Amino acid sequence: MLLELQQIIVKPGQQMLLQDISWQQLENILEELEGRSAARISYSDGWLEIMVPLPEHEKDKEFIGDLVKILLEKLQIDFEPFGSTTLKNERMRQAVEADTCFYIQNQAAMIGKNRIDLNVDPPPDLAIEVDITSRTRFDNYEILGVPELWRYTQKGLEISLLQNGKYIKAQSSPNFPDIPIVELVNEYVQQCLTIGRSQAIRNFRSWVNNNL
Repeated sequence: MLLELQQIIVKPGQQMLLQDISWQQLENILEELEGRSAARISYSDGWLEIMVPLPEHEKDKEFIGDLVKILLEKLQIDFEPFGSTTLKNERMRQAVEADTCFYIQNQAAMIGKNRIDLNVDPPPDLAIEVDITSRTRFDNYEILGVPELWRYTQKGLEISLLQNGKYIKAQSSPNFPDIPIVELVNEYVQQCLTIGRSQAIRNFRSWVNNNL
């Protein structure tokens, strides 16, 4: 007996792993999940993970995305934000939903587009993952060629840069040269938790105006 997707319940903070999922099955599942905005997927060569993040995860990813937007706007850098859009490439048999992602160098190519098709579109210049679960072991971002990946965990922000097809850890972001991104993100996420989002954003804007 085959299970229908709506019969499967994944609670916040949990994930479910499925094997031998064809590309067409993946497309069908993505279509069914479209209404369930909370669910995130990761697919690699037949393996599919469905994860439902915790509410605090959603708050962190929105906040970090806001910090990035403030920096880009202050630096007058054009960008196209794509949120948690599915990144997929059928030829590579890979798909992943970042928590949020940005086109910066390649923003002009994405103006007016609502979906990303990595068969024809460039990958995002920056992808951001919060509170990593096992899905990152698939190395989807590496295979899909995303040049910069930020991972925010309980230990703080990690920056990974793609070099010769593999990620290496870095202390700075080429998208924000000469800006202490790791320290800033860590500090203002903590402020968000202690004094609230609005005041933390105001403090960050003040730092940006005084230092950039």
